[in-house]
Amino acid sequence: MRFLMQRRGFDDLSEQEVLALAISSEEDDARIYRSYAERLRNEYPDTAKIFDGMAEEEDRHRASLIDLHRQRFGEVIPLIRREHVAGFYARKPVWLIQNLSLDRIRTEAEAMEQDAERFYLAAAKRTTDAGTRKLLGFLAAAEAGHHRAASGLEETHLDDTARETEDDMAKRRFLLTWVQPGLAGLMDGSVSTLAPIFATAFATQNTWTTFLVGLAASVGAGISMGFTEAASDDGQLSGRGSPVKRGIAAGVMTAVGGLGHALPYLIPHFWTATITAMVVVFVELWAIAWIQNRYMDTPFWRAAFQVVLGGALVFGAGALIGAG
Repeated sequence: MRFLMQRRGFDDLSEQEVLALAISSEEDDARIYRSYAERLRNEYPDTAKIFDGMAEEEDRHRASLIDLHRQRFGEVIPLIRREHVAGFYARKPVWLIQNLSLDRIRTEAEAMEQDAERFYLAAAKRTTDAGTRKLLGFLAAAEAGHHRAASGLEETHLDDTARETEDDMAKRRFLLTWVQPGLAGLMDGSVSTLAPIFATAFATQNTWTTFLVGLAASVGAGISMGFTEAASDDGQLSGRGSPVKRGIAAGVMTAVGGLGHALPYLIPHFWTATITAMVVVFVELWAIAWIQNRYMDTPFWRAAFQVVLGGALVFGAGALIGAG
């Protein structure tokens, strides 16, 4: 809180400080673009070239700003950064790019330039000093130039074939890292917990006991599935991505699949809870079929037949065992 109170408003900065802020911002953005390039170089080399070029463009603009500062104010540039100015646009921490998709990284880069341009234009409108207005207009034009330069670099390094190849690779990584483990977990949680939950329901006809069994089965299956998926493959050779991400996707969706038809047994009335659970199971199985069709290109009716048949067999086994 004390640090926030010590931050200065943009209107309180001198022309020299505004120029110094622009210089430090250009330096930070160049580093961010190089981090993007390094993150993408192995999997998306063409897009990495774009960010290398954008970083070089930022370096050239920073050099121009430094020359301008030298002409107007001398050699000593004040130390002022974004975090020192209240209301100044912020950049996301670089380490967050590890969790961003290719499209999100491209979008973030575009937003970086647009944010800077809008900020300088708005600041120019608020000032009454002709020299400051001219300076801020120059900075806004520089940011707009960055965006045009990025578009030119994209045309140079990223033709339609390269973009299609990288987009397909990004989609494949998303499917292998999140969709496939999550789908496997949802199927396991939805189907494997049917037998113990409905066996307990028909054996005891006690909704609270059934709920506890379902909760234990769902959480236990989720933990087991998550650790199994995370330990099965480190993703280095298979290209399936982070084992932690896959483990989270599989574990969470396994638990969700089981809890879906365990939660209805919080309803005290046995048959109301059981019929509700059956409806939930039906919805779960059709959702699995839809996901298989949408993301895994499995024909919908074939996926529905396989999932519904498997679920019906497991449900029937659980009901028979419980009734017996």
